[in-house]
Amino acid sequence: MKKNEIIKNVVVEKLVFWWKWFARLKSDNKDIDWKAIFISGWVVPGSVVNIRILKSRKDYIEAQSQELVKKSPLEKEHPNNPFGMQAWLARANIPYDEQLKIKAWQVEESIFHLKKFQNDLVVSPIVPSPIIDWYRNKIEFSFWKYISAKEWKNEHFNLWFHKQWEFSKIQDFDWTILISEVANKIFKEIKDFAKASWLPVYDQFDQKWFFRHIVIRQAFFTNQIMVIFSINHKYLDVIPAEAGIYKKGNDNLIDPRVEHKDNIMEKIKAFLNKLALKYSEIKSIYLSLNDNRSDTSIWELELIYGNEFIEEKLLWLTFNISPKSFFQTNSYGAEKLYNEVLNLVNSEQWIVNNDWNLWTVLDLYGWTWTIGMVFAPHSKKVISVELVTDASKDGEANANKNGIKNMEFINAKVEDFLDDYIKKWEKAELLIIDPPRTGMHPDALPNILKFWTKQIIYVSCNPATLSRDLSFILQNSDYKIEKIIPVDMFPHTSHIETIVSLTKS
Repeated sequence: MKKNEIIKNVVVEKLVFWWKWFARLKSDNKDIDWKAIFISGWVVPGSVVNIRILKSRKDYIEAQSQELVKKSPLEKEHPNNPFGMQAWLARANIPYDEQLKIKAWQVEESIFHLKKFQNDLVVSPIVPSPIIDWYRNKIEFSFWKYISAKEWKNEHFNLWFHKQWEFSKIQDFDWTILISEVANKIFKEIKDFAKASWLPVYDQFDQKWFFRHIVIRQAFFTNQIMVIFSINHKYLDVIPAEAGIYKKGNDNLIDPRVEHKDNIMEKIKAFLNKLALKYSEIKSIYLSLNDNRSDTSIWELELIYGNEFIEEKLLWLTFNISPKSFFQTNSYGAEKLYNEVLNLVNSEQWIVNNDWNLWTVLDLYGWTWTIGMVFAPHSKKVISVELVTDASKDGEANANKNGIKNMEFINAKVEDFLDDYIKKWEKAELLIIDPPRTGMHPDALPNILKFWTKQIIYVSCNPATLSRDLSFILQNSDYKIEKIIPVDMFPHTSHIETIVSLTKS
């Protein structure tokens, strides 16, 4: 079987690891009949698909889904999702209880091989998200052109999300079930203004033109909204004569040929300020003056309305969220996640008379700073280690805001920090690890085993790298896995959080 060969009518069986789907090849050739197939792309267990071979190995085939032949019996039309199998919304057509089963199975599959190191592993029931639709507190929409003579495409104004598996394409829809109703209304008004203005959409390939991104952040517990409008302001310095079309009688229309660039910017600012007056939830609006060649939404920021930040509340804490702040995407889900983490250490084997005040807590990869703050009132000291300077600055400011005096924020690579910490003979009673999707750095893993700590809590957003890191810990220490708890923070997506508690045997 050769690369790019199409195999038709493959029945998808199950999810196996990191959103790869499993199927078996059916062939009259007994040498390849029943060969394992791992499929990437969006498919559903029980569906029939045509696939394209990416790699053909001795024992298995790697392939990508190309065409849906028959829908899975699991698929049901979502009442809030009229767009069907479009982009990020494809998974919404799987009922939520089935989504949870698929995600729980993903965690089960990822840790299965660990049973050869610890045979009593049991995955706890998955913790569902408190809300299923409208849950994201941050979202980014991209402007894009798509012009292709081959496909007869001449799309000069697309604004929404990147098409799945085709990053060079942006689909064009007016709202999404991922964000609240008011956030959708704000997005639609900005989109209508941009489209009516006749200023051109940025072209990532040519590195020119104007409109780039819309970012909306919403604090769910305070109902405060921040809007960030990303534009390539340098375009206004080099406007070609044919760039705009002027029509009298419509205040939104902007003719770059006859209007000075300062007037254009004032029209944009006036529109955004008018939007804030219409929607009382808007407490902050920024322009992102963005001539950066990379596809990033946040660049040189200009505050044009309201406050520098919005406020969000989680548990007993209040947080300032700025345009660059790291924060959990699902506010309601974050409370669930942090309560689960707290419950893992709230046990008699570690706490004497419910007094944690002698504990030192290391919060490694503390990018959201929230987990460390949750533990601060119960600890002697919390040390939060994070490489990104802005994240640590935000963390320190929010600790001060909440009257937390026993937290230390350190800017460093985790592997470097641990090496220095060990050399100083420092100790900790609790280790919290919340790494990026790539998991722990290889140099950091051995170091977490070199100093005495009663418990490790590992919070992972990637079951594959979690399994890899746990394998190292179990093989090279006397830690044992006490609990494994999947927590769904991201309905309608492939992502799953997993909390693992490890204790000394």
